Amino acid sequence: MIGTLSELRALYAAPGERAVRKQLAQLDVHCRRFIELSPFCVVASAGTSDCLLDASPRGGAPGFVKVPDASTLLLPDSGGNNRLDTLENLLADPRIGVIFMVPGVDETLRVNGTGRLRDEPAFVDLFAQERQRPKLVIEVCVQEAYLHCAKAFMRSELWQPRTWPARDALPTMGQMIHDQMRADAAPESQAEMLARYRAQLADERTTAP
Repeated sequence: MIGTLSELRALYAAPGERAVRKQLAQLDVHCRRFIELSPFCVVASAGTSDCLLDASPRGGAPGFVKVPDASTLLLPDSGGNNRLDTLENLLADPRIGVIFMVPGVDETLRVNGTGRLRDEPAFVDLFAQERQRPKLVIEVCVQEAYLHCAKAFMRSELWQPRTWPARDALPTMGQMIHDQMRADAAPESQAEMLARYRAQLADERTTAP
């Protein structure tokens, strides 16, 4: 088992100059364009020392994350399950990491920094014309940004439909949660779940907080 940094480094070559120098302290024109095209990201947060780390998917129309300047991201908090894992974590520990993805693009953009929860009108009103006016916005102070190479997506062939399993390779979401909860009631069918989600998403377009 590897237990020290020296043991770890002995297994790997030193990072190349390109891997080190590509890290930026701000968002350049290419980072900003990547975010403008991205409809999906994963947000990582830490929380208190006795909690496990968390990674949460976030999505919207391309460019749903706004970039007011080279050092700031504004991530709207859309309706979810109200667990508030990310938000509670950021209150305890402001460190945040975000990975942006663009469909069909094998590269990803990684942004690290600190986050604050902003509910002032100056922040939430920026999203008033979007699908849903958020209750709050995560303001990310960017400290690191870099484009990540394509190898993980090339290995996985994530964007290649021919590699995708059929949906029935897994039980329905309703069935899986039913089994995990050991519930007595009949599980929600896939059709019922999709109908419920569509109704919730439609409600986002018409209901302001």
